[in-house]
Amino acid sequence: MGNGTSIGRVRGLGSAHEGPHHWMLQRFTAIGNLVLVVWFLASMLMLPDMSYATVSKWLAAPIPAAAMVLLIISTFWHARLGLQVMIEDYVHTPGNRFAALALLNVALVAGAVFGIFCIVRLALGGAS
Repeated sequence: MGNGTSIGRVRGLGSAHEGPHHWMLQRFTAIGNLVLVVWFLASMLMLPDMSYATVSKWLAAPIPAAAMVLLIISTFWHARLGLQVMIEDYVHTPGNRFAALALLNVALVAGAVFGIFCIVRLALGGAS
């Protein structure tokens, strides 16, 4: 790339330009989480009681079910983004970094799928 000069050795080693996108995604998911958690808390406070039957009946309605699915997706996505940054910053061996990121993705996707499955099951009347 260069003839051994300082600029020749570092040319092409600049930013990958992925930081701003990742940073913006984290901010968007944080705002989404804030809005959805406020909605969830307000909804819980407006329920007549906190019995399993009342909460499952409320959650079986389409709008609360859809909002809870959005909350699950946004929360797990936000967690994935934050933990990915931690792994990339503190795990230096390429093989260990790959394994940690793969395990992170599997664990968080599994958690989100399980949460969505539970909401869908309640919404379809599977909980008696």
